[in-house]
Amino acid sequence: MSQTLELWDYRRQVDAIYARVRVGDGERAWNDWRRSRDDLFATHSQTPIDDVSAFSGLDYFPYDPAWRTTGRFVASDETPWGDFVRIGHLEFAVMGREATLPMFWLDAYGGGVFVPFGDLTNGSATYGGGRYLLDSVKGADLGHHGDQVVLDFNYAYHPSCVHSPRWACPLAPADARLGFEVTAGERLIGRDD
Repeated sequence: MSQTLELWDYRRQVDAIYARVRVGDGERAWNDWRRSRDDLFATHSQTPIDDVSAFSGLDYFPYDPAWRTTGRFVASDETPWGDFVRIGHLEFAVMGREATLPMFWLDAYGGGVFVPFGDLTNGSATYGGGRYLLDSVKGADLGHHGDQVVLDFNYAYHPSCVHSPRWACPLAPADARLGFEVTAGERLIGRDD
């Protein structure tokens, strides 16, 4: 199979994983998401892992339903950002804090929303360049109702470039940095902080 078709298959499998999460139930759905991602990373030809023989699974902060919220999308003038266009921002409250994150649209055929973020765990428990919360091109989203977008930081994940230098990944811009620790989602393997 060609690499293009293999990548297409990988993205379809990611989309199927998130489709199950969208109809799933809390921690049980999250555990299924984790197992499915580990299996995909361990077995698929398009895995971001260079040495799958040494791969024993991704690491995560413990599941906490308090990290799930909704954000209100507020549109703004479109501003280019690399291959993306900033289309607005999400306003939300989580863990007793008010916050905003920019929302981007992939400015290519088919498009898709993209929400990267950084927080105070970056560089220690998580990758210094931030993590991703939504990437609908890959099917990595939990849905929306009108302008209310589901944000569940338990599903935050590292970009592929964390696992291998063969991948180039957009990193969270300065205004996508939260001023608090997000102790939810994927963390660096072996980190307990």
